[in-house]
Order: sequence, then structure tokens, then C-alpha cells
Amino acid sequence: MMEYPRPQFERQEWVSLDGEWTYHIVRRAFFQNMQNDTEENICSSGFPDRIIVPFAPETKLSGADEKEIIRCVFYHRKIQIPSKWSGKRIMLHFEAVFYHAEIYINGKPVGFHDGGSTPFAVDITSHVHCGQEYDLVVKATADLSDGSIPSGKQSSFIQSYACFYQRTTGIWQSVWMEPVDRYSLKSVRMVWSEEDGNLVITPEYLAEAPEGLLSIRAVRGGRVYQRTAKTRSGLPLALHIDQPELWEPGHPNLYDIEFTVAVRGEVVDRVSSYIGLRTVSIEGGCFLLNGKKLYQRLVLDQGFYPESNWTAPSDQSLVMDIELSMKAGFNGARLHQKVFSERYLYHADRLGYLVWGESPSWGLDYNSPGLPARNFLSEWREIVERDINHPCIIVWTPLNETYLRAFPLVHCRLHQDAYELTKAIDPSRPVNDASGYIHCRTDIWTVHLYEQDPERFDSILTSPESGVYRCYPESEPPYEGQPYFVDEFGGIKWDPETQGSEGLSFSQNMDSWGYGQSPRDIEAFYARLEGLVDALIAKRHVSGYCYTQLTDVEQEKNGLYYYDRSVKFDMDRIRRIFSRKPDWAEI
Repeated sequence: MMEYPRPQFERQEWVSLDGEWTYHIVRRAFFQNMQNDTEENICSSGFPDRIIVPFAPETKLSGADEKEIIRCVFYHRKIQIPSKWSGKRIMLHFEAVFYHAEIYINGKPVGFHDGGSTPFAVDITSHVHCGQEYDLVVKATADLSDGSIPSGKQSSFIQSYACFYQRTTGIWQSVWMEPVDRYSLKSVRMVWSEEDGNLVITPEYLAEAPEGLLSIRAVRGGRVYQRTAKTRSGLPLALHIDQPELWEPGHPNLYDIEFTVAVRGEVVDRVSSYIGLRTVSIEGGCFLLNGKKLYQRLVLDQGFYPESNWTAPSDQSLVMDIELSMKAGFNGARLHQKVFSERYLYHADRLGYLVWGESPSWGLDYNSPGLPARNFLSEWREIVERDINHPCIIVWTPLNETYLRAFPLVHCRLHQDAYELTKAIDPSRPVNDASGYIHCRTDIWTVHLYEQDPERFDSILTSPESGVYRCYPESEPPYEGQPYFVDEFGGIKWDPETQGSEGLSFSQNMDSWGYGQSPRDIEAFYARLEGLVDALIAKRHVSGYCYTQLTDVEQEKNGLYYYDRSVKFDMDRIRRIFSRKPDWAEI
């Protein structure tokens, strides 16, 4: 059975549109692609080539395995609207299309979306009739070369290089349909208030019913908590939970929740969800989870797969990556330069795995005040709103390594806008304005340090002359005692296939990329790794770290596992290194 794409907002009746579609890549100059395409393209009853959705055309699992820069691709499939959906609103959902998406039903435009990593829905009710069949066409366009769109670690060239990898164009997450009532829930925001023991729930509806009632039922361990209120969009409701069982690593306690909307006594919507009750706070330079001092042992996870790039091959693949990380001794991950699927976050929630949520900000011209900033902030808002209820997410990181300051005031404005936007949507979590390098306004101070010698690494982290290490102190405000994280370090290259050419740095051997020089042998690798982690744990001001990285990715050979997720090292030994924490840590 196929998994529902949104496990925190699940309805029983839905139809997956994943599977075989037809497709056509427009091989013309890009400026022509942006013009109105021919009636033949838009109204097509099918294209010559076939593709498996939701895998991008650049991937093997799509069946296409295209090896070119794709700037415009059309998709087509037939859709059948079930007769039993009569009288309902018909919602067509896309979990992610990179980057600009235009949707057509029988040749007529019905909706569009800008943003390559976030879901959107199109209400096609007025364009279809139940029991009939229609031509669905999706047009996806993207240009990674002009700096206007965030694209993460996707290479803007045909070939991958260094730490840039194969592209993901077009549909790369699930497509599906569901029927909903006109008075159905649109979204639900949930926040746990430890002070008064209330779960604060803020519903939004497609439309407010004159005599509608929302019933809320939360269950855990046989204890049931209920509340009923009138349906009012944006009006917070408090559900009191006594003797709460809190969520944290090792104790991923989740409450099952059901939302029921009734109008004049008739149930018109029923949504299943869940929540983990936990608090995140900062005190005296420490990061606190549920009031306990938390030491974060994170791993950098880029979420790439050998045969499917950004798209996980299966739901089990998502589970496997979390379990591999935990077996290596980590208690969480920095999800790097990619928006992971909600299915991944669901598994992190239920496994008690900490997550830092990030955007794919690389590729963006963050010194431009125009379209790039607008594209980024619009998509970032959607990212935060999509994932706000997941207890596993404990930090937001809008940007990454924004070190090019061609226009300092424009540069800083984007940082400030991203910080303030995040706080306006979600004041409950800390914001790391930009991972490593230049900060402007941040709740957490993060640095990247890839020094490979453990003794020098130790001396750089703190020195009598400069205080805590900062990447670009001349370009940012002073450090003011925020929780301090080394959220990228290590990256130790280990590639048995090229060990015969040891001494080559990453810049000299681009087919086997990593940081610094590879260790001379496997024992030297373990010694270097343990020395780096020892230095971090010994620093009282360091609240946690993020090791680069979980797996190899294409030519980047600094993972703890191979790209295919097979074992690369003695994982018992690796686990002993990464499972340690300083004596002050409570979690």
C-alpha cells in the first residue's frame, strides 16, 4: 500500500498519481521556453517518451536517465475523477516540482507555483466532472545559471564536480488527488505550552461553516483528551494535557490526534495527525530541550541517492538513513541544502531523531535585492509552514555559507528578513540565520572548520587573542554568547580506490573529492577522527557539532558510509567516537 504523503495531515480517501507518465524535453533556447508554448504542447494527449513519476528525468529510476541540462520539461497523463467524489472539492496535490510549475487540464491553465521544494495544491473542481477522464499536463522550467532560484547542491553544468552533484528537474515528489468538503480543514498549527500544560491548536479552514464544530481528540497510552469548539479560522484553541509524556531522543513519545469537522451534525472532514510535546529554549549559552542541557551530535545529511538524486527510492530508504546515522552514534542531522520529504520527518519524529531544517539556498544570488530574494523568502515561508508541527525539528537554518558580500547592506537585509520571517511564523524555535561563515542576526552561532590536524583544530577553536573562533569576524557583529556550534567539520576523505595516490588534496583529484589530505592508512583515519571529536567535547563553550558527512555523494568521498549505504568503516568503532558527550550534558 502506498504511503500517504502528509502523515501529519492524513485523510483516508485519496488517489496517487505516481507511476508512468509521458514526457517531453523542449530542446530550444531558454528564452523561447518561457514564451507561450504551442497548443499542441499544452493540449497534448501524450508525448513519445515515458517516465516514472516522482523520479526526475536525470535519474535512473525515472527510466529516462537524461544526461543534459534540462530547462523545460512537459509531463502528461490521463486522470480519472471518481464518480463517488461528486459534490466535493477536487484537490490536485504536488509535493514538489522544480522549479516553476504550470498546470493544465485539457489544455487550459488551472494553476501555477514557484518554488522547487515545497508542496502546493490546485483546486480543479470547476475544470472537471466526476466520472470523466482528463488530460493533465505539467510544465516545469528551471534555470540554475542566473542566480534567481535556490537550487542547493545541484551542479549548474552537465557534469558533477567537487561538492555539486547531478540535477533534479521537474516533478521529484509525489502527485496525488483527494476530495474534500468546502468546509474542510486547510491546515492546523500545534504548539505545546509547558507553562500551563496546554496544546495550543490553531486551525484554518477552506471556508468557515455557519454552524460548524471542530472536535479534537488526542490519545496516548489509553489516556484521552478532547475538546470541541466552533469552526473559526485562526482562532487558537487550548487542549489541556495533564501528566504529559514529553518527546526527546530515546523517548519519542507521540500523541495520536484526530480532527473532526461537523456541520449541522454531519461529519464533513476527518483528519488524522500526531504531535510530540517538547520545548526548545536557550539559557546561558546552552541549548535546552525540555529544560535539559542538550549536546547535539549531528551528521550532515544531503539526502542524495545513486539512482534517484533528491528523491528517496522508497519510504524504507528514509528510515534506513536515520537508522544508519543512529548506529554511527549521532542523535540527529543537519538536513543540508535540501528540503526533505514529510515522510522523512515523520520517521524522525517516531524514532526520536533531532533535525535542523534548512533550505537549498545555494545557487541563489543573495546579493541581489530583486527576484532572487523574493523567490527565496517566498519558498522559505512555505518550508517553515509545512514543517512547523514536527517535533524533530529544533532549529531553522534559512541560509548556508553566505560569504560573498558584493553589496553588504543587501546581503545583511536578506539575513535579517529571513530571520524575522522565521520568527514571525514560528517563535518557538531558535533561528540560525546562516550556517557558518557570516552571521547578521542569529540565535545560534555556527562556524565551519575543516582543519584536519586535531592539535591545530583544538587551538583554532579558542585562542587568547581572538576568543571563540569565527569564520569572518570582520564582516559580522560581535559574538554575544549564543549557543556555539561547529556545524561543519571533519569531511575526512577516505576512498580505498584512490589510496594509492595519497597526498593529493581535494583540489588535485576532482574524481575523488574531500577536505585536506587523506590519512595515510585506516588507523590514521580513526586517530584523526577521534582527535577532532575529542577537541570539540573538551570545549565547554561548544554546544554541539555536525560532522561532514553521513554518506559519500558521487565524487565526494568523505562519508561514513558509501554512496549506496554499504558499510565503509568499523561502525562499532565509529559509534564509540560519536556517541560520547561532555559531562555537563543531560541529553
